[in-house]
Amino acid sequence: QLNITTISTDSHHISVFTESNFAQEIRGGMLLSQRIDAQNFRLRESETGYETNWHLAGDPTLIIIRQGILRITLRNGSYLDFRVGDLFIAADNLPEDTAFDDEKHGHKAMVMGEETLQAVHIKLGSP
Repeated sequence: QLNITTISTDSHHISVFTESNFAQEIRGGMLLSQRIDAQNFRLRESETGYETNWHLAGDPTLIIIRQGILRITLRNGSYLDFRVGDLFIAADNLPEDTAFDDEKHGHKAMVMGEETLQAVHIKLGSP
């Protein structure tokens, strides 16, 4: 089973770190997960010191770090640093009838260190 760090929302609509688990099976000498639908991908580049405001992922997105360090910070002050080769899923979202509260919801992202961030964003299909 492959576990991927995921930013999701708890029952109070607060962004939290969890894990998504993907079962794998042996196929032709490889461990492979089942097919995971994706809609598109984008190549990202952000300069050192780049920082977002508080936001939600909206659509689930798999992010693969190619260069640099991306720090994801939650409202409770906890954070994780993702480096070259790391991947995570940003999937925090709100129900359609819940308005985004800039004092309560979301996560922040900041490029750390001396290197420009290069990443691949893959928009995942609906679960």
